[in-house]
Amino acid sequence: MDIKNFSAETNQGPFLNINEDGFEFNFDDNIFMVFDGFGGNGVGDKAVAELKKNIIKFYNNFVIDRNATLPFFYSPKYLLEGNALINSALFSHAELYKQNSSKDISSRAGATGIIGALSESVFSLLSVGNCRAYLARKGQITSIFSDDSFQYLGQDSFQSHFRNIPLAGFGLFPDLHYQVREVRVTPGDKILFITDGVYGRLEEVELLDAMSRQTIDIKNKVHELFDLANRRGNLDNQTCMIIEF
Repeated sequence: MDIKNFSAETNQGPFLNINEDGFEFNFDDNIFMVFDGFGGNGVGDKAVAELKKNIIKFYNNFVIDRNATLPFFYSPKYLLEGNALINSALFSHAELYKQNSSKDISSRAGATGIIGALSESVFSLLSVGNCRAYLARKGQITSIFSDDSFQYLGQDSFQSHFRNIPLAGFGLFPDLHYQVREVRVTPGDKILFITDGVYGRLEEVELLDAMSRQTIDIKNKVHELFDLANRRGNLDNQTCMIIEF
């Protein structure tokens, strides 16, 4: 499946002086990722940089040698790419958790994220924490994962940005809590990865509207989502990735 249009952008947002969000992609290996780091200046942003480097490194090793032994996990339920994503996430989490274990709690870092790998027409996706992935298809938008956050513990739907605190993340706990999905994409589909600095103030119908409109190019679709969230009072970092097929 060919990617027809692509755009990704990260921004510190209108309030913060640092950006702990981040994204990475590699068209040679068809791997894509978005992260929301936490821990503070020089902590969360470094954790995201390490996660991106380690995940790409491990996944590249798999691409080079598809017969390589997967050291942590294997399930026949998933494609080899899905298994490689899981192992890349577990390896990178273990490295970050080991670093955190030797630090004072105030210096520890973590991140939530969405990682995807495309193999022909199947998009293997892995989610940790509260970043979101959406599939837009034929005028409908579907959330691919359920947030691992306080989403279902709050009661006020008009202040959903207060319920986006993640319950899982890279580097936080001995075990990595993750979700995996495999999505068969078709021509015209759009995949959206976003952090809570974007979706926290927006409705899903507004995400669909920006993604579906033909009157704006794909880069401006990202800017429109950022601007709308900021006008609604966003105070967080923002990252958005759109992949159109």
